[in-house]
Amino acid sequence: MAHKKGQGHSSNGRDSASKRLGVKAFGGQFVKAGTILVRQRGTRFHPGKGVGRGSDDTLFAKIDGYVKFTSNRRVNVCSDGMANSNV
Repeated sequence: MAHKKGQGHSSNGRDSASKRLGVKAFGGQFVKAGTILVRQRGTRFHPGKGVGRGSDDTLFAKIDGYVKFTSNRRVNVCSDGMANSNV
């Protein structure tokens, strides 16, 4: 047997790049069509009126308007100014 330990290796030292998930446009904010509203994994937030869902569950605005989050985790984009009255 060797009387000195050989050079070992660490099982750590690796990490993946952050995915920058989360809400990108907040309630009451004006957005244009195509703007990303929420980047997510799974349907944590669900699309409402004026909002589409991409293949990676990203929510985006279909129309120009104001972002509105409802209490049941639904995201809407309203073309009128009624988005400021949060539910």
